[in-house]
Amino acid sequence: MGAEMARPTQERALRTRELIVLAAAEEFDRNGYAGAAITKILERAGVTAGALYFHFKSKQELALEVMNAQPQTVVPHLASRGLQRLVDLTLIWSRQLREDVLLRAGVRLAVEQGGFGVQNLNAYQNWQGIMTDCLQAAEEDGQLRPGVDPDRTATFVVGACTGVQLYAELRNGREDLTEQVVQMWQLLLPGVAVADLADSIDLNPERGNSRGAQPAMG
Repeated sequence: MGAEMARPTQERALRTRELIVLAAAEEFDRNGYAGAAITKILERAGVTAGALYFHFKSKQELALEVMNAQPQTVVPHLASRGLQRLVDLTLIWSRQLREDVLLRAGVRLAVEQGGFGVQNLNAYQNWQGIMTDCLQAAEEDGQLRPGVDPDRTATFVVGACTGVQLYAELRNGREDLTEQVVQMWQLLLPGVAVADLADSIDLNPERGNSRGAQPAMG
């Protein structure tokens, strides 16, 4: 009976935490860290200050939670493997940056974090780890050129994506980010994929629609 009674309480606590994180993402996305107000986050979430501080000790801790939640907005939509999975990851990411406030706020905070006294590489390292997994699977499947190191390549792709999205944001509010990501892969794939595979990787921008990233390769 005790466990049965505890379960609804745990579910409510989890739901409250999710509401707080989403409300914080909306506030950080709109106003950045410096301009975000705890009172506005409370209003958006519809919770008390006590509830917020039960889950997060400070505004900075809440910002770190949002910043490090980025992959959960993309990874669940992936269904492919190897290099196609890596490409799909970036295409979905490029679309979700325009549509998902949690991802958008996380990216903004990761870029601005020095301004609020943080040097936290977790967000970038999380992406690097996910990409390395894709590239290791690609290596196992014989998709990579000799000498292509999965970890080093993943590190480069994380940096490339960071630069591409920053430039696209400044240029046109990321309106053409997906197209820029496609062009990035058109340049990178010949140096990463074995010769008979590079041209068969699907770069259709519609794969950026999370429903479009279905398996294209074994």
